[in-house]
Amino acid sequence: MSKQGFQKFIKPKVAGAKKKEQLKQEKRKIKKEREAYFEKKKAEARERAISSRQLATGNNQRPTNNGQRSSGEDNQSYKAKNIKRPEITREVTNEQMPLNKYIAHCGISARREAAELVKEGKVTVNGKVITEPGFKVNGSEEIKVNGKKIHLQRNLVYILLNKPKDYITSTTDPQGRRTVIDIIKHATPERVYPVGRLDRNTTGVLLLTNDGELAQKLSHPSFQVKKIYEVRLDKPLLKKDFDKILSGINLDDGFIAPDSLAYDQKDKSIVGIEIHSGRNRIVRRIFEALGYDVRNLDRVMYANLTKKNVDRGKWRFLNEKEIRLLKFMNASFTKKSPVKN
Repeated sequence: MSKQGFQKFIKPKVAGAKKKEQLKQEKRKIKKEREAYFEKKKAEARERAISSRQLATGNNQRPTNNGQRSSGEDNQSYKAKNIKRPEITREVTNEQMPLNKYIAHCGISARREAAELVKEGKVTVNGKVITEPGFKVNGSEEIKVNGKKIHLQRNLVYILLNKPKDYITSTTDPQGRRTVIDIIKHATPERVYPVGRLDRNTTGVLLLTNDGELAQKLSHPSFQVKKIYEVRLDKPLLKKDFDKILSGINLDDGFIAPDSLAYDQKDKSIVGIEIHSGRNRIVRRIFEALGYDVRNLDRVMYANLTKKNVDRGKWRFLNEKEIRLLKFMNASFTKKSPVKN
């Protein structure tokens, strides 16, 4: 081969190598520009969030933790994240509302429990015992529950708790057993109560709030709140029983079918079940009806809230985005007739 031919052969190779190197450099440049762009966007988002909080608190200082608890309170997840309680307030008007709704908005209990208090004759309005939950009030009256005057809650609080075993899901217990309120008692001076219930030995996601309106929505069957549980059985779930549960079974209080069902491929005694029914002990009763003993029951999701980054027995405040999503979640369902549950 001649020298001229060899040179013609090698030139494209050199040109190709240069071109590849140029492409690599351009890619590096684009990558750096992209990273810088997203960093800028993140910084802008942080600044907007800080500005919003400053407007909400009415000052120009960086917001501090308004959800501080008493010294000595042991909650590692709270301290590690320095969680700030969102400033949520309710506008107070003279609009009339049912008595049980008013009691719920005062943070005494959920609306259903408030209705029971009224029916039991434990509520007075201007000194007169009222036994009709739908009795209209506007808050200007002197309203007492068990002889104690109540006031409409203006500061709304929303707490997510990863409930441990051996705690009762109530505000008090006549037998002196530990309640979920004992865990979050230093979280806020406001009186909050649990939304829905978990059995004493059931663990997982539990919402506590003094927002009676939201509690009512989440508790009502028409709202169709999604709940996901991890169930640990005493033995592997048989395929025939899996199919029975998925198709629906009849219990003492009616027919029930889960929204979805799955089991661990390596251990079929571990089952995941998604359900929106709020009937008492419904998950345990489904498996017990087919001869299974539920060894452990853990709620891993409630109304799109999960226990991510919240250790067992710990809690945190919901952020503004989570609160907003809860309030508008499944809003279309509330316009429909109630679903039997």
